[in-house]
Amino acid sequence: MATNGRTAQTRERILSAACEVIAETGFEKIRMRMVAERAGVSTALLHYHFETREKLFTEAMTHSFANSTFEVEHDADVVPAAVILARIVRNLLPMDAELRQDWRLWQELWVRSLRDGTTRDFAVDLYAQLHQWVAGAIKRGVESGEFTDTDVDELSTLVLALCDGYGIRVMLGDPAVSAQGALERVWGHLCRALGLVGEIPGS
Repeated sequence: MATNGRTAQTRERILSAACEVIAETGFEKIRMRMVAERAGVSTALLHYHFETREKLFTEAMTHSFANSTFEVEHDADVVPAAVILARIVRNLLPMDAELRQDWRLWQELWVRSLRDGTTRDFAVDLYAQLHQWVAGAIKRGVESGEFTDTDVDELSTLVLALCDGYGIRVMLGDPAVSAQGALERVWGHLCRALGLVGEIPGS
């Protein structure tokens, strides 16, 4: 069991390092050695866990998304659906340095998906998981009576589209769109669709 724990910790360290290096350098320029050095492991050990750069990249993306999901929903059974939904929207926008790193990973995924069919299939599946994440929070609120009934699928698609559209402008440094402004605009659409009033719920 101790060995399994160390193995899991090593994978976690490698994946965290991969997220950092890919976001900083770009997928096309990274070398496995760079990730190994950042993670503090040998290149041989890195290859033991991840045979190729492509495998490391997809695992890093999955790791990043899984961490976000856990952070947002760890107390979903005791807080209002609006709080969970607001957390999700914040996580879908480049609100801080950590989320900007996640956004750079997504940008790398988009670019690579245009050139590689396997990566494209992975990206489509990951978007489906994002859609399910948003839809789950909306459906929970509708079923509890906290939200007005709505077309969950359509609204979830709109949320992702708005976050992508506003988010890329924030990443580009567009002076017309701030991260906070983007959050408020997306939440405004949700308020109108779900019958919500008041400020965006805190964490």
